[in-house]
Amino acid sequence: MSDIDITVVEESNAREVRRVRTTVPGLQQMKSTGRKIVVLTAYDFSSARLIERAGIDVALVGDTLGLMMLGYDTTVPVSLDEMLHHVRAVRRGLKKTMLLADMPFGTYQVDPKEAVQNAVKLMQAGAQAVKIEGGAYLTETVERMTNAGIPVMSHLGLTPQSYHLLGGHKSQGTDPAAAERIYKDALALQEAGAFAILLEAIPATLAEDISGQLHIPTIGIGAGPGCDGEVQVWHDILGIPPGKELRHTKRFAEIGDTIENALRAYALEVREGSFPTKENSL
Repeated sequence: MSDIDITVVEESNAREVRRVRTTVPGLQQMKSTGRKIVVLTAYDFSSARLIERAGIDVALVGDTLGLMMLGYDTTVPVSLDEMLHHVRAVRRGLKKTMLLADMPFGTYQVDPKEAVQNAVKLMQAGAQAVKIEGGAYLTETVERMTNAGIPVMSHLGLTPQSYHLLGGHKSQGTDPAAAERIYKDALALQEAGAFAILLEAIPATLAEDISGQLHIPTIGIGAGPGCDGEVQVWHDILGIPPGKELRHTKRFAEIGDTIENALRAYALEVREGSFPTKENSL
């Protein structure tokens, strides 16, 4: 059985996904066989358990936890200690799903040696690979990490840690010069040893072209269907919290509304005195 074998069995109206452990070679095999790679963010033990049960290939402990879990306005304030805390929690909920961790802002951009040291901390906390944002200027960092046994996914296009430089979350690669730069960055990072490239908010034609030229997988978000896989944010696809649906995502459920309605029902029954009852008591 290979790293990518998946069997779905029906048991008593439930769907159970049985598979082997996801690995870096397994992801590369998925690209070669044309099977799409499924990536989803996870921030705690409970979400990790559900991701594992659903058969998601890769759980990303993204620095989006700053927005979704910690209430920051951007990902920039997220610290390494905060990332380590969430990586450890997610690690406890996974067995076969790969754990990929974002390296937060300021932990890898300046000194390649320091970047390796910070990546080691994430790996020791339970990550099986790390993700860093930025282009060809990070080739030395990617090479050093790879030589140290740390799998690296590079992130091109819209790089949220550059929020202030970019002036917000804006699409990238929309003019020929910018598209050429992203293309060359992807080739350089592949040469440096990156095992995959995340492409965010770039034209679908550019993402498809890059995917066709690379021998390593591409993971898209807002980059069209031509990538080798897709990553989405847990809260966005589940409607938590409820709000405007973003163009690059799809609501597969409205869990936020369900939770709010349940909380309102709980509060009402407590106030009315209808809960708890004798049946809920020792």
